[in-house]
Amino acid sequence: MLLAFAPFIAFAIIDRLLGSVAGLFAGAVVATALLIRDVAIAGKTPKVLDIGAAVLFSGIALYAVTFDPDWSIIAVRLYVDCGLFLIVVLSLVSGRPFTIQYARETVPEQFWASPEFLQKNYVISSVWALAFAVLMATELTLLHAPQLSPRIGIFVIVGAIVGALKFTGWYSARDKSVA
Repeated sequence: MLLAFAPFIAFAIIDRLLGSVAGLFAGAVVATALLIRDVAIAGKTPKVLDIGAAVLFSGIALYAVTFDPDWSIIAVRLYVDCGLFLIVVLSLVSGRPFTIQYARETVPEQFWASPEFLQKNYVISSVWALAFAVLMATELTLLHAPQLSPRIGIFVIVGAIVGALKFTGWYSARDKSVA
């Protein structure tokens, strides 16, 4: 599942080094590469998060190139995190938490239909939605209170991501038979 966040990591790194538009295109390229790898090389079904990331980064990058908006780095990150949040929330609302596709790669098929398997994936996906909501709230705060140190934002954002990662590992390990 961590590989699914590679487009967002590529975006963050390139955004910092070369600017937002380059970061958006880097995210689009990495997301598209993951899709191609899964479909063409591994013969897997494309994952919701990979498809969503490819559409999200490509769409925002094309908009940025076409309309040349005057966005701050924080505003671009907010748009990306809003998109990520929407992908996760829509997966929950649709009854197919985004983590199910990853869990099915490690959990025996006999458990896939169990209520416990579905519940565990709802919980983990909800924690990720909460983490992304924290990112959005932090970025909105930084946009509207520029006097705040960006270090506060970095601390909160890293804390939310690390917290979601640690929770995912801990909660998944609780009962290996169902996720």
